[in-house]
Amino acid sequence: MLVGLGVAQTAAPIARYEMRAGTTSGMLGGMGAMRGGGMGAAMGMAFGGGNRNAPQHELWLELGSSRAPAGASAKADHFMPASAKLGPSVALKTPTKMPDSLPAEQRDFKRPKGRMLIFWGCGEHAPAGQPVVIDFSKIAAGQMPPGLWSSNVPMERRVSPASSKTYGSWPNDDGKSIKTDSSLIGAHKVAGNYSPEMNFTLTRDFMGGLRTSTATMPSGATLLRWNLLPDATGYHASLIGGKPGPGGEMGDMVWWSSSATREFGGGLSDWLSPATVARLVTSRAVLAPATTSCMVPAEVKAAAPQFQMVSLFAYGPEESFVYPPRPANPKTPWKPEWIADIRHRSMTGFLLGMPSMDDEAANDGRQKQQCQPKPKKRGFGGLGGLIGGALGGVAGGSGGNGDGC
Repeated sequence: MLVGLGVAQTAAPIARYEMRAGTTSGMLGGMGAMRGGGMGAAMGMAFGGGNRNAPQHELWLELGSSRAPAGASAKADHFMPASAKLGPSVALKTPTKMPDSLPAEQRDFKRPKGRMLIFWGCGEHAPAGQPVVIDFSKIAAGQMPPGLWSSNVPMERRVSPASSKTYGSWPNDDGKSIKTDSSLIGAHKVAGNYSPEMNFTLTRDFMGGLRTSTATMPSGATLLRWNLLPDATGYHASLIGGKPGPGGEMGDMVWWSSSATREFGGGLSDWLSPATVARLVTSRAVLAPATTSCMVPAEVKAAAPQFQMVSLFAYGPEESFVYPPRPANPKTPWKPEWIADIRHRSMTGFLLGMPSMDDEAANDGRQKQQCQPKPKKRGFGGLGGLIGGALGGVAGGSGGNGDGC
């Protein structure tokens, strides 16, 4: 692209590589080990299944190239330091059927019954004009409710099957998963038959785990607190809730966001670059990196008195590599062979009214022989798909051991 007068035209790289490293805790901590478990796995974690106290890790790898494979089939591997505990390498497999590039929260959307009440902003009470009400009975089947997902926070993904002539990714069906004590620091190499060889050294590791606590205020508002992560660039909290209607079906659904500017969905549940997060902090769509608390308005709890699931994201640092490096003289033509980026985040989730993760850890010795009863099945209707979006598509390369009853 031509970036300005007197600046040489820059060619697109032959290959791009994206790594996304995450830390999950709370009811999300063991979900990655249950790939494909969907909301059943999420609810199992919420109601006592799995190791919910120890933070887990997740790692996603995607390679896209403008080249066709030099051979009968595409082949690429990521060679990692021994501290990653994934063996000498992991294979970046090219799927026979390319996945849908539409974000999961929109792809899986099914029109529920009833209404959705939308709240946003931290504060003891919701300001005038809230909630915004979406009546699903007035929306055509298959139509996305207007203004439901964020348009100002897009998914920051440059690598996808749609943007690549040849594409490979991990995790896949090789049976490998990142461990709780894996480390990414050290030398990495990506090599295959459809992209230039990439060599880079990572100096950033997985972020720390988020720990939360809540307190109910006399007004009915909920004070949400969390620990400060030194490498966080910003935070965002959201809440999905509901109130059962007749026959156990979901009636009104409630969605709250900590954004002061009514931002929901989109890239807020993804890995965002520090530059994007800085912009969102300025616009108050994301909480500043020094923030350690947020008040959920009393009206949110009143609208969803029986089911409230909170998700909290801490966006983290980024490391970027390019070869050959950009010339010092902007007029010098530049043709990068490859670009590699790694982004970090930490996230947690829990049901309000359930014991906090810290409380569970402290009481683990006393409760070790006790089991909570399995929850009765409820008809959550379309809430499951919305919860999946709020969770940010948690799945994939997380380690963890189930210790349920």
